[in-house]
Amino acid sequence: MAKQPVKKDDPGTTGHQWDGIEEFNNPLPRWWLWIFYATILWGLWYIIAYPAWPLINGATEGYKGWSTRANVAVEIAEAEAANAEINAKLASADLATIPTDDELSGYARSAGEAVFNTWCVQCHGREGGGFVGYPTLSDDDWLWGGTMEDIYLTVSHGIRNEEDDDARYSEMPAFGEILEAEEVVQAVNYVMSLSGEPNDAAQVAAGEIVYADNCAACHAEGGTGDVFQGAPNLTDAIWLYGGDYDALLETVTNSRFGVMPPWTTRLSEAEIRAVTAYVHQLGGGE
Repeated sequence: MAKQPVKKDDPGTTGHQWDGIEEFNNPLPRWWLWIFYATILWGLWYIIAYPAWPLINGATEGYKGWSTRANVAVEIAEAEAANAEINAKLASADLATIPTDDELSGYARSAGEAVFNTWCVQCHGREGGGFVGYPTLSDDDWLWGGTMEDIYLTVSHGIRNEEDDDARYSEMPAFGEILEAEEVVQAVNYVMSLSGEPNDAAQVAAGEIVYADNCAACHAEGGTGDVFQGAPNLTDAIWLYGGDYDALLETVTNSRFGVMPPWTTRLSEAEIRAVTAYVHQLGGGE
């Protein structure tokens, strides 16, 4: 390709050429270069002043000693100091009086919601809506009671854990290891009849006898349950693990064993009382 003619006012070229196209040697504006150099100097200062270079167990701290974690710790300390008085009042108040004290109840609901959304929502769902295997906290069906005192005890010590000697504890046996398979089927059909349609109506009468001999001691004669043992009410069609035939057959055959950790080692007394008040007012507190 022929070389392009050079015009009179054209700047010099860099000497590079591609397919006959030459590159003009146009210097960058000096103001742009000085800004560019300044950003380089600023970058060098920044990586010296602030945490920047990754190391094996952390990063360089920087001579200014700046830390996001330290800043958050300061903010948390300031918030705790600001709430110290109301937290002390909440921690020492009688549980029964919290819902009737406007100042305490308002603060407890707000603080309790924050605690719940941080620690409890993963299992119990938004606003206590629950999941399969994790109780709904917004209805009036309580395995261990729904009074302020009951909820406080449950939150404090948990359920069936090995960390707290005062944990709520009950254990349903795996009746598949105790009863004949036909007896399990009969019991399941009887339980289904307490709140709806059984899978096999012909099995209900025999299932009532099996239930009376093996289940009534915990779930009560009419299936209404026992909060002192954490035994569910079987007549209200509210099911923790599902109330269809297959789910109930699995429950009776192999049992269930839900565990909740104690929160006394993770939360302060005021936080436990706050989340107790929040759960109590979700709609199902007794």
